[in-house]
Amino acid sequence: MVELVRVPEAARRLGISYPTLKQWIYRGKIRTVRTAGGHHRVPVTEIDRLLFQRTPDNSATRRVIPGDAAATGLGPFISGRNQLVGRIIELEIVGLLAKVKLDIGGQTVTSIITRDAARELRLRVGETAAALIKATEVMIIRPPSRRR
Repeated sequence: MVELVRVPEAARRLGISYPTLKQWIYRGKIRTVRTAGGHHRVPVTEIDRLLFQRTPDNSATRRVIPGDAAATGLGPFISGRNQLVGRIIELEIVGLLAKVKLDIGGQTVTSIITRDAARELRLRVGETAAALIKATEVMIIRPPSRRR
């Protein structure tokens, strides 16, 4: 079953204003489902579609929309540029640590952070968050090839 959210919540997740999202709905830029009372509900799949775009090699990249670090002017204050924005699909707090799983364009990224950091960031399942990747090495592996 597809998860549906109210228009104000969808606007918040997308980092845009409520009136802007309403205009997108009226112009057909985003698909919604109508309730029996005529109210719009936005499928989470539509939010993800607007947050991510597919590249020719079928990998997901983040679309630049208002509300992200670059658009808000916070980009210059962050040295890491490998930011993967997605939706929190799991948050498990045990003792002093919190395991956070993000769905990023159909891929899952897991991070272990402190419980205090999760609380300060006000992380909640369904919320938008970014994984900031900072690595000194990237390794590529392949399964052994079969000789013909």
